[in-house]
Amino acid sequence: MKYVILVSHGKFANGLNDALSMLAGNREDILSVGLENGKSVDEFTALFTEKVKDISNDDDVILLGDIIGGSPLTNATNVLVNKGIKTVILGGMNLPLALTTVLMKDTVSLDEIANQVLEQARMAMQEFKIVEESEEDI
Repeated sequence: MKYVILVSHGKFANGLNDALSMLAGNREDILSVGLENGKSVDEFTALFTEKVKDISNDDDVILLGDIIGGSPLTNATNVLVNKGIKTVILGGMNLPLALTTVLMKDTVSLDEIANQVLEQARMAMQEFKIVEESEEDI
């Protein structure tokens, strides 16, 4: 099975998982863990380890994190590497990136996911300009 795992500082990962369930349905192949305010990195790592205990090295993981180099992504990566799980790791997580990952993960190989998902996420990031109406527009 291919899993999508969301990790973040605070409740962002869990909130993003909630938004994904609205758009893609409740799925057991999407997991989320946050390093919440007042919790230690060790507590986060223990919670993450518990959350991924049923994932084996026969499974694949797409790990999405809020910040490259941040404690949640770094520690989650270490847990997955120590378990020997093939993992694609992407930082800068947002809803378009996560949704594209979830919708594409079963249609492309793990090796193709990073390029395709990152390109989709780049295209989703746009400026929304408000244009004032002129009298001619009315």
